[in-house]
Amino acid sequence: MLKTFFGFLSRKTDFFHGAEPGVPRKLILKTLKEFEDKADEKRAEAQKEKEERERKHREQKEREKLREQEAFKKNAAPTTASNNSGPEIEEVTEEEAQQFLEQQKEKETTKQEPDMQVDTPEAKDDEKKDDDEEEEDEKDKGKMKPNVGNGADLDKYHWTQTLSEIDLFVPTGMETALKSRDIVVQFQKKHLKVALKNQPPIIDEEVPKEVKVEDCYWTLEDGRTIHIFLEKVNKMEWWDRLVLTDPEINTKKVQPENSKLGDLDGETRSMVEKMMYDQKQKEMGKPTSEEAKKQEMMEKFMKQHPEMDFSKAKFS
Repeated sequence: MLKTFFGFLSRKTDFFHGAEPGVPRKLILKTLKEFEDKADEKRAEAQKEKEERERKHREQKEREKLREQEAFKKNAAPTTASNNSGPEIEEVTEEEAQQFLEQQKEKETTKQEPDMQVDTPEAKDDEKKDDDEEEEDEKDKGKMKPNVGNGADLDKYHWTQTLSEIDLFVPTGMETALKSRDIVVQFQKKHLKVALKNQPPIIDEEVPKEVKVEDCYWTLEDGRTIHIFLEKVNKMEWWDRLVLTDPEINTKKVQPENSKLGDLDGETRSMVEKMMYDQKQKEMGKPTSEEAKKQEMMEKFMKQHPEMDFSKAKFS
């Protein structure tokens, strides 16, 4: 392509023979550097985003470890103390904390196991619920269990996901390291193509949901693995497969990471806060936000109509 382009400039223009010696070379190198700089910026941006995702993942793991250690300290701390000092907290290792948490889980499981079965109406209802759950899960039989990243490990590639994005890792299968120019990746709203030049496509299929094409990108890691990042359009659902020809995974068994309220958008955060408030009110035997609103409206109505007798009225 470059030979064709330079040949055109040589035959049809005075780009080479009409300028001072060395000027065409300088102009070409200057233009080439501009595009190289843009490519470097794009690679740096992709690497920065990757490092940011990895950092968030590490921080999440650290928070989980700290919660486990705090739970261990809380349960293992002495219950008695002198009048002049509070309870002493003993420093523990991460292994000791994990061992203690496993022991606590075993105790809770033992407490929940019944000594004998009693044929009561409540037991029959529970059995009926279990049967219903088994019937509901009938359609999930045969589906793959998600991998640790809530995706799937397949023969030609493996992928992981969060509610908002997908990370796809495709080994090239080549013994020698490849260059970016040897890779072909094409993004469409509902189609993905991944291939090596002059080779049959590794992936050339429809995806189950739409992606944001402008926010999708790929990098070549170690010259042997193509790392592809897909940004979901709908950030409130899990994908049950990467492409339509893949076997389905059971999305009921995904294990999402805990999120902070600050990470959620305004509408979702308000909904979660309302649910948390209502749950806390129910535990304390107090009215939920909706019930309190209805009660407030009824009290206002009663004050506005003192002539009406509400003594025998029943409110629901």
